[in-house]
Amino acid sequence: MTTSGSRSRRSVLITGASSGIGLATAHQLLSRGWRVFAAARRQDAMEPLLSRGARVLPLDIAEEASRQELADRINGEVGALDALVNNAGYGETGPVETMPVERARAMFEVNLFGLINLTQLLLPPMRERRRGCIVNMSSIAGRFVTPGAGWYGASKHALEGISDALRMELHDFGVKVVLLEPGLIRTGFEGVSATSLQQQLSDPVWGPMMRRVAAGWAEGFGRGSSPELVARTIASVLETSSPKPRYRCGSASESLVLQRFIPTRLWDALVRQRMLG
Repeated sequence: MTTSGSRSRRSVLITGASSGIGLATAHQLLSRGWRVFAAARRQDAMEPLLSRGARVLPLDIAEEASRQELADRINGEVGALDALVNNAGYGETGPVETMPVERARAMFEVNLFGLINLTQLLLPPMRERRRGCIVNMSSIAGRFVTPGAGWYGASKHALEGISDALRMELHDFGVKVVLLEPGLIRTGFEGVSATSLQQQLSDPVWGPMMRRVAAGWAEGFGRGSSPELVARTIASVLETSSPKPRYRCGSASESLVLQRFIPTRLWDALVRQRMLG
């Protein structure tokens, strides 16, 4: 049950709020007076948010029961959210040929299916109230991919496609759908991806290429932007009355502009030269 005081504050649910962009976004919106519901598997990592007044809730985005439990709690306590920030996600990296399909499926469950199912569960009250904003965390990998990032890029390309459809479907209901396309951000994501890639380095066929890919990513993420930059972008999106369909931000995101004007074969050659030498 909501109180009159809580109704006057804009409410937002942020998934993947225990670290990186999700944690930074929660802090940013708390500072701006939002009523923040922060959800993630690692609740202990969200204790600083709890001390600032956020509601900290458990969520394993890959588990249907966990998604349903969270949605039931939010719908019962808040009704219609003002904003949903679908931030939870991770990356499996390595050659397309050798990636175990079960690992790719597990990543898609988090990056796409779990994200969209949670949205389905939370959307009806927003649609009925005819306002709200859904921010889906994509990536520059949702617009172009590099060697070693094929499966991850595929999950983000799929998210871009379904977000485009959802944005058009919800237009007449007053609910906005926005894609965030960060570049290289220092979130710890690079460590998870590097661990995934490490398993490929001894492969006699793909090992030499993946070592060059790993070195390129290490250099790029070393010059990456802070999660706070993305958090400020998200806050600006949520506080504008007419957000754009897509926002790019962070190191290397300018590549999205460049890629639009370069023929595919030339783009491939530039990426191979940059990533593989």
